[in-house]
Amino acid sequence: MLGIEILDSTTILNFINDEEAFTAAVRRRFAELDTDKDGVLSYDEMLRELHGLRVLESGDIGDVRKPDPAKDDEVYRSLFLQFDHDSDGVVCLAEYMAETKKMMLAIANGLGFSPVQMILDGDGLLKRAVERETSAEKVAAPADTA
Repeated sequence: MLGIEILDSTTILNFINDEEAFTAAVRRRFAELDTDKDGVLSYDEMLRELHGLRVLESGDIGDVRKPDPAKDDEVYRSLFLQFDHDSDGVVCLAEYMAETKKMMLAIANGLGFSPVQMILDGDGLLKRAVERETSAEKVAAPADTA
C-alpha cells in the first residue's frame, strides 16, 4: 500500500543510527523476501525489492514509457550485483544489510535537510523510518493535561 509521507535526511539518519530498530527492520524485510527460507536471496527473490529501487528516468516522468524488458533486466541485474558483494549469485543477510544501509545513507545525503514529500511503499524501509520518527514524536510530546 502506497502512502504520501514527508521526510528529510534526519528521518533516515535517525532510523539508521537506531541500530536495534534498523537491524530489526532489515532482518524482517530480508525474511519477507526469502520466500524459500534458505537464508539467502536469489535474483528472483530480490526482484520485488529491486523494482522498488529503480529510479525513474527523465523520460519516465509525465510520459508513459513502453516497457523494455531487456533494458529493465539489465538495470535489475546491475542492482542485484550491488548487493551480491562476493559474486556468488545470492545475497546473504550481511550483504543485504550493508548495501541497504549504504543506499539509505545515499538517499539521506541526496535529500538534505529540507523536507520532501515522497510516495512510499507501506512495507519499505523508508516508510518504517517515518513510522519510527512519528512514534518517537508521540512519546516525546507532553501529555495533554486538560
